[in-house]
Amino acid sequence: MSEIKAVVLAAGKGTRMQSESNHMPKVLREACGKPLLYHVLTQLDFIDQKNTVLVVGYLHELVEQAFPGYPTALQEPQMGTGHAVQCAKELLKDFDGTVLVCYGDMPLVRKEVYESLLREHAASGAQCTLLSGTCEEYLPYGRVLMDADNNFIGVVEDRDCTEEQKKIRDLNVGIYAFDCKALLEALDKLQNNNAQNEYYLTDAPALIQAAGGKVKVYKAVLNEQIIGVNTPEQLAQTEQFLRQQGRA
Repeated sequence: MSEIKAVVLAAGKGTRMQSESNHMPKVLREACGKPLLYHVLTQLDFIDQKNTVLVVGYLHELVEQAFPGYPTALQEPQMGTGHAVQCAKELLKDFDGTVLVCYGDMPLVRKEVYESLLREHAASGAQCTLLSGTCEEYLPYGRVLMDADNNFIGVVEDRDCTEEQKKIRDLNVGIYAFDCKALLEALDKLQNNNAQNEYYLTDAPALIQAAGGKVKVYKAVLNEQIIGVNTPEQLAQTEQFLRQQGRA
């Protein structure tokens, strides 16, 4: 397997979790007494700390103080997930291996899932492998479109899904393994011609495929692992699942 770097998206404010008494960045919110980002980085401990880039933004000094020793890239202003990874380009430009992109507010994803995705990516020879997960509860995630042979077609956001597409159980988790050079080329091509005027990383796989690259989908049954923390209710739910996983 080639050398691996991780880019962990950790710039968000967590607007729905802000209160008069607590203005902490979302990734510093605690579950079972530890920041959300701590739980994520614990599951990424098979990647060297110096190769794990934190993309920080809102009150970034607090995140940097809480996790010293990690290289950081500053995302200000915050203009989408694609823009977040673009902010880490300077730390990736001379790298020739695999880049794992994941989220600092998804603490339930287990190490084995990251490792399996990376193994699948290395074995397939793809330039991009995206993680697709199924979940018993409804989550407003994009759907991964595939043909009858499980070849990647594209990703359609939840709000843009037809009624038929909403029945698709393969959710785009937002976790990817990229060939670094293919990722950097795709980042340069991202457009923000959408309602939010943001640059979406979800567009990168299609751009890589359009440029002649190979895109694979790694499908897994993930259930609660793909719950992101966006509300106080999801934070409480996450604590409960961390205890069930024996990670409290």
